[in-house]
Amino acid sequence: MPTFVRSGVPNQNRQCCFGVGLLMAVAMPWLQASSIEAADSPPNFVLIFADDLGYGDISCYDSSGVKTPHLDALAEEGFRSTDFFVPANVCSPSRAALLTGRYPMRCGMPVARNENVAKYQDYGFAPEELTIPELLHPAGYRSLMVGKWHLGMEVEGSHPLDAGFDEYFGIPSNYEPRRGKNHNTLYRGKAVEQENVPCEVLTKRYTDEVIEFIDRQQDDPFFIYVSHHIVHNPLRPSKDFVGTSEKGKYGDFIKELDHSTGRIMQAIRDAGIDENTLVVFTSDNGPTRNGSTGGLNGGKYCTMEGGHRVPGIFRWPGKIAPNQVSDVTLTSMDLLPLFCGLAGVQPPDDRKLDGKNILPILLGKDTQSPHQFLYYYNGTNLQAVREGNWKLHLPRTTDDQPFWSKKPDKTKGFVTLKKPQLFNLDRDVNEKQNVADRHPEIVVRLQSQAERIRNELGDVHTTGTDQRKINLVAPQER
Repeated sequence: MPTFVRSGVPNQNRQCCFGVGLLMAVAMPWLQASSIEAADSPPNFVLIFADDLGYGDISCYDSSGVKTPHLDALAEEGFRSTDFFVPANVCSPSRAALLTGRYPMRCGMPVARNENVAKYQDYGFAPEELTIPELLHPAGYRSLMVGKWHLGMEVEGSHPLDAGFDEYFGIPSNYEPRRGKNHNTLYRGKAVEQENVPCEVLTKRYTDEVIEFIDRQQDDPFFIYVSHHIVHNPLRPSKDFVGTSEKGKYGDFIKELDHSTGRIMQAIRDAGIDENTLVVFTSDNGPTRNGSTGGLNGGKYCTMEGGHRVPGIFRWPGKIAPNQVSDVTLTSMDLLPLFCGLAGVQPPDDRKLDGKNILPILLGKDTQSPHQFLYYYNGTNLQAVREGNWKLHLPRTTDDQPFWSKKPDKTKGFVTLKKPQLFNLDRDVNEKQNVADRHPEIVVRLQSQAERIRNELGDVHTTGTDQRKINLVAPQER
């Protein structure tokens, strides 16, 4: 039976206990990691990143989701987070935050990129940002990325190889004609591997590439970033998976994602490196209307929980205990400091990281989140602040919204909001019962925190003190 690990800080007192938790988070993570690092060689890291996969889309998160036996096994053999936060609800900013451990506003990429629109021609991943593969390289790690980049491959200095990866095999962005003439061009490094590649063959080719890399790199540490197209439109599973689910091509595509995961896990076992490989599975943001949020409100393109809460699974046999289910708040930004800690690499101290080393939580040694506050941005607009289970949605206008959220839709949450609304996620994770009138002191406290982070990270009409310049005119407009 799964062991449910509940946050050790009660909702009403969580903010009071944060001081102790923060002290532990700052002072202890490198020491707590050291027992593992001292006893073993640095672990390999395999990061599997789904695209537009919802919280309720796979069966280990929702029994009505697509049956995913390989992902279910991953969860059963490790740690499954029920409160895994991504700091953006669309593709590009979520990916930038994942690789840097920093909020998209801090690393200069808060909106999604469109390769076929002239205004985005110079908008790409900032070369000054430090990434997971760059930081791991001095520790002897070789890195491979396969799949969707979506951070400006054509922009000078913004290619995956410029961002620290030793090898790259994939396509620039989404597989859609509106993404430009190279939307279906497959690259190996910076060279064209194949033009007009069918979408249906990509998952298998990416998986084959990962397996070949594991086979030749098994004696030395490595980092693999598997950036799937699944389940972003177009829904084009390979012919072997058409009709294999009960949820049409959307479900069939997820079945192919699950099968790819199973093949990668078997390659790890065949190489004899299972116990020295940490595998992480998550998604870039919540689902479109095709998918399932597992009952959460909203989805992709909005700052309700359905847009920012996604699956988060960690597996490392012999280190991370199996059958753990935890509601301790974690984020995708935590992966950079986690990987650095395990590799014996000191994270950069010349910039602020928003991620934390969450190893003590994964090992069951701590049940308090290292994150006192979470910030929900929609493009450049700060729309919500969360402290523990208290989440405050902030006033906004249509003009504040990014272009993808300006039109009202039942999946897009509050397009406009005249007054702040407060929700207790512990009792109301669906964000249906506004309790702002009952807790005015919490509203004031979170409004004050919103103003502090607005001054630091910026907002639609504010440039933050630690906000990287966005190389884009009118970022919120198409």
